[in-house]
Amino acid sequence: MKINPLGPMNNPYNKQTAPQHADKTESPKNERDKVEISSTAKQMQQGEIDTARQEKIDALKQKVESGTYQVDPKEAAKKFIDFWSGK
Repeated sequence: MKINPLGPMNNPYNKQTAPQHADKTESPKNERDKVEISSTAKQMQQGEIDTARQEKIDALKQKVESGTYQVDPKEAAKKFIDFWSGK
């Protein structure tokens, strides 16, 4: 006795594969993805940091490297709570 498979008519994945094949044939093969960078992002890439901010960063780096930088745990916890509660 020979048992034939159910065939493609009963394949539950046909509905999913049909749209995928249609999309591939409709899109042109020469089309590529594009990335557009805003003017603000381009300015940020330039590395322009105002002097006051740079001085503050340098002071913090120096404190961290020397081991004198102290974190107030209560203030840090308060900021976490404010952030997660949406305040």
